[in-house]
Amino acid sequence: MNIRTTLAATSALAMTAVGGSVAAETMTIGITQNNVGVDSYQTTYEKAFIAAAEANSKVDVVVLDAGGDVARQIAQMEDLIQQEVDAIIIWPTNGEAVIPAVRKASKANIPVVVTNSNIAEAGFPFVASFSGPDNITQGSRSAEIMCDKFKEMGIENEARVVQISGQPGYTTAIERQKGFDDRLPEVCPNVTLVETQPGDWNREKSQKVMEAFLVKYDDIDGVYSGDDNMGVGALNAAKAAGRDGIIFVGATNFAVGYEAMERGEYWGSIYQSPVDDAKAALKTAIETLEGKELPFLNYFDTPKITQDNMGDFTKPVF
Repeated sequence: MNIRTTLAATSALAMTAVGGSVAAETMTIGITQNNVGVDSYQTTYEKAFIAAAEANSKVDVVVLDAGGDVARQIAQMEDLIQQEVDAIIIWPTNGEAVIPAVRKASKANIPVVVTNSNIAEAGFPFVASFSGPDNITQGSRSAEIMCDKFKEMGIENEARVVQISGQPGYTTAIERQKGFDDRLPEVCPNVTLVETQPGDWNREKSQKVMEAFLVKYDDIDGVYSGDDNMGVGALNAAKAAGRDGIIFVGATNFAVGYEAMERGEYWGSIYQSPVDDAKAALKTAIETLEGKELPFLNYFDTPKITQDNMGDFTKPVF
């Protein structure tokens, strides 16, 4: 197994080979990731992906990170096409903007597997398969968690909720917000979603967003965040302001979210493993190259986790 890695490189010349020459019977798979350094989920995903590749003698991988830059990711796609890799895995920085690059790979007869966050529907004809979580379902389940808690508290007819979404234009953020926005009025029709602002998957920014919400609204009963990293940022703002009794619900249970649940400060989230995510993406790419028939959408399950059932789940490693 041969791995070539770089952080945010845009040129194939910037990459150096590690190990011996690539054997003729191996398959070379390139991956361009969204932004490894932005949160621990993506960092853990990359480590798990490399470990899975190292364990497979049939695979050589080129591991790239776009650093959250759409232009850089498009350039990385073009580099991988120029290198004539056998398959490309892309974790899109922007579901719309990467479509031309994905189309270019498809025209070069290089199958593309989208991982974690899907591209926009217009790009589906150029994609072999998607591997990752069902983000709309995650948002829906988060709404159910929050509604159930409000009903337990007896405030389902008066509760007011604010939402901190992910990075604008990012498919995961769009889908998790849609799932929540659509499901909440179905299960708790009298709960009011008063405002949504982006937290960009960043804890510090989300804390500032929540600080502004707390100044603007005297009555906040619940906060939904697109992941626990942002949710804990919102929790920190509420704690600093002395605003007790707010129900915090996220999606993608981070270690910091799990710990806050243990302390009784954070109510619930959605359990998702970056290790499973990474392994599934590599497996999907390999099986695509082997000619196996796969569904277009390859989802892995992401169950609800709350203070009530968290003992059934191990603490996340990210």
